[in-house]
Amino acid sequence: MAATEILETPQGRRLAYHKSEGTGPTIVFLGGLKSDMEGTKAVHLEAWAQARGQGFLRFDYSGHGESSGAFEDGCIGDWHADTVAAVDALTDGPLVVVGSSMGGWQALLLARQRPARLAGLVTIAAAPDFTEDGYWASFSDAQKQALETVGHVELPSDYVEPYVITKRMIEDGRAQLVLRKPLHLPFPVRFLQGTADTAVSTQTAVRLLDHATGPDMHLELVKDADHRFSDGPCLGLIERAILDVMDAG
Repeated sequence: MAATEILETPQGRRLAYHKSEGTGPTIVFLGGLKSDMEGTKAVHLEAWAQARGQGFLRFDYSGHGESSGAFEDGCIGDWHADTVAAVDALTDGPLVVVGSSMGGWQALLLARQRPARLAGLVTIAAAPDFTEDGYWASFSDAQKQALETVGHVELPSDYVEPYVITKRMIEDGRAQLVLRKPLHLPFPVRFLQGTADTAVSTQTAVRLLDHATGPDMHLELVKDADHRFSDGPCLGLIERAILDVMDAG
């Protein structure tokens, strides 16, 4: 496996990444909250792209994986800045962006920031606005008070150690919301969502489909698929969705 490379961003953060050269459009994988670029989907899609001779980029947001910083110090806006820095510095030409969970929100923010760069978009259990609609909306009065007095709360996770959710993450998330204002996606879009996902609901996927506008947008619900969406059939669906948006573009 190729050695991890490092990009220093304009904000002074050091992002670990793997980039494969090849034909375009370059596939960019955006991982989820507290995930890293060594996850099943990222590594599988990299090998798949390499076999096709297609360019591919995966990286760790700051506070994730091999990149600099602590997770608790980051927020949605920081990771959006990381994404823009990585795309601007490490890729040229059209992109197909694949965003998983929080990476789906990041993909939508990137589409809003760099719409001319995107040739297509694929999301997997996209979680737009989850800091507001998931965390804040479900916090008890005691948790909201803890944000004010302690500055953070801890939430259990089915996948990793507890998430530390900071007051800064909640407040910054409100500046990054994409479901409260027009969201135009002028390129082929495929949203993938498992019906057994306990982290992101099918209602969230339908809300995103209903809210966004664009000329070519599909939502595929996969019965019994969970949030990981990383078994063999699900990986095949992601591959087909990528091919679909490229063929449609």
